[in-house]
Amino acid sequence: MFFARSRSGSDPVTCLWACDTKSGVERLLVDPTNLDSGSGLSAAEQAVREILRESAEGITGYDTDAECATGVFTGSGRTFHVDLISGDVTALNIGDGAFDPRISPNGQYLAAVIGSTFRVVSIAEPETPIIELTTDILEAHWGMAEFIAAEEMGRMRGHWWSPDSTQVLVEFVDNRGVSEWSLSDPAQPWAPQRSTRYPAAGTSNAAVSLHIANVGSEVVTNVTWDQATFEYLARVSWDSSGPLITVQSRDQRILEVLRVDPVDGSTIPIWHDEDESWVELVAGTPVGIGPHDIITAADRDGARRLIVDGKPVTPLDLQLRSVIHGDRNEVLFVANPIDDSTVQHLWKWHRDEGLTNLVGGNVVAQAAGTTDFVITRTAHLEGADQPWVLPGGGQLTSHSENPLCQPNVVITRGLTPEGHSLDVGIILPSRPIDGPLPVLVDPYGGPHALRLLRSQRAHLNSQWFADQGFAVIVCDGRGTPGRGSEWERSVHGDLATPVLADQVAALDIAAKHCEMHLGLNLDLSRVAIRGWSFGGYLAALAVIREPQRFHVAVAGAPVTEWRWYDTHYTERYLGNPQTEPESYRQSSLIDDLHALERPLLLIHGLADDNVVAAHTLQLSSALLAVGAPHSVLPLAGVSHMTPQEVVAENLLHLQLEFMREHLSITTSS
Repeated sequence: MFFARSRSGSDPVTCLWACDTKSGVERLLVDPTNLDSGSGLSAAEQAVREILRESAEGITGYDTDAECATGVFTGSGRTFHVDLISGDVTALNIGDGAFDPRISPNGQYLAAVIGSTFRVVSIAEPETPIIELTTDILEAHWGMAEFIAAEEMGRMRGHWWSPDSTQVLVEFVDNRGVSEWSLSDPAQPWAPQRSTRYPAAGTSNAAVSLHIANVGSEVVTNVTWDQATFEYLARVSWDSSGPLITVQSRDQRILEVLRVDPVDGSTIPIWHDEDESWVELVAGTPVGIGPHDIITAADRDGARRLIVDGKPVTPLDLQLRSVIHGDRNEVLFVANPIDDSTVQHLWKWHRDEGLTNLVGGNVVAQAAGTTDFVITRTAHLEGADQPWVLPGGGQLTSHSENPLCQPNVVITRGLTPEGHSLDVGIILPSRPIDGPLPVLVDPYGGPHALRLLRSQRAHLNSQWFADQGFAVIVCDGRGTPGRGSEWERSVHGDLATPVLADQVAALDIAAKHCEMHLGLNLDLSRVAIRGWSFGGYLAALAVIREPQRFHVAVAGAPVTEWRWYDTHYTERYLGNPQTEPESYRQSSLIDDLHALERPLLLIHGLADDNVVAAHTLQLSSALLAVGAPHSVLPLAGVSHMTPQEVVAENLLHLQLEFMREHLSITTSS
């Protein structure tokens, strides 16, 4: 097996490694620092790293042939071929700025994107293209996923080899209809401003099409489907029965899986699903297991269930999270008990033997591989070490640094005034502190992400704040994943009210538990809230709408007006702003803003092209218009994530001092 890992916990450069899974012996194959790979990342590489929140350097992605004999990877825009047996590396001259190289299953050809061009070359003679698809349209490109697919649908690719290496399925993206936004860095007025195509809610998406190119032929065949109904191309794969694509309507209430004829490009539907709110895209699905059969997932009777042969095969008390691998007889998948999203378990379904729990308990399990060869990793609250475990019981060497603090997490459950249960995490200081503890609410709180997990590493930042003298509260309320269909869909049409109500309820549940079971008093007259992205939106929302409960907030990269966020994410929950304006008004921080009674620190990276800095600047302007004092911290050159270690560390200290000052907390506490 092969994997990417750095040489040590303090080394940010990832290398390519091989492991003999029988003996457990590891071997360094490629160290990118020994390669002449130029300097800097291509624009396409940098964009994908932003979407993946990838902060490592070196080899962060690679591709192999079907036999795992050879592989390819890029380094700073150059492409390399590696013999996975000997470790010999050869630079392939296919053009500057090459992106997403994919080797053919037979190991003879390489497909890659160079700028807006898609190119297939022979590994033996890379200078001469076998296939070259180009465009004269400035705002179009071949072979690379459009922004909305990569950012919101989890589809990072734009080209796919056929299993027999004779054809390639290639995406063409035309961005001319997408709104053009200008991004500039005020800290560098001499630098040219950057233009980006951003599909904001209610505006046009990129026009996307698929085409089949044949190796050794100039014939390119168009793939046809009802694009007027199904605007989104959500998933693409290619198995022994041909290409398989998943398409979704603009309102995301209808989804179809189509089988593509690789000869004429025609399509036939083999799966159809509808939902009055939205149809969820589930990682790892669909999996083709025949010309007309798939493994997929769907919400049925209140739970997300594994579907085989068109029928649910998992029970109603299990919430499927993702599919790892599947074939006609077996499926490896991850799920959690529907009433407990703090854990994640590994399961296997067999056509004859039914369900088997492979990894369970109070853990967060991950897996990779197949039903015949699976490696696992489990996290828990008792320790920070999370090594990957091989099928025979051996472990891959882990270079994770030991954390500087040991999270002290208590998880309790309580009922909200609305009558539903909430799991609430309470992180307390490592040393005893006299007097009632001030509180820091530390949420994400939005769809598609969880903060309260039975994983020690998930709470390291929260523990650091706790050790500064806070009781830190973490809660995943309505709208977050893992708790069933109704739970997730409770935010449909309103991303503000139920989300904020559950954070208020979490405060009271935590205070009651601390008093009754821990002998501690929480000072609910001194409550801070902090968050980033959706969590930043929630933090600002809290002090604007619930100032009697939240007394100071730090909002990082917040979405302040949902009309300025992207189509696929925003319209899933709030609909189209032209037809459902009330949903947007109800969820906005800017509409109907009258006052701000509490201190608010807004933090935003000026290079953010996901939640653009205009969100914070427009909220600041609206607050100034109503005479509401607040603070703004702009981060020059920083995008939506903050990969710079020094910046990230200093941000924690700045947030701490802001909260201490406005809650009148002395440093001696």
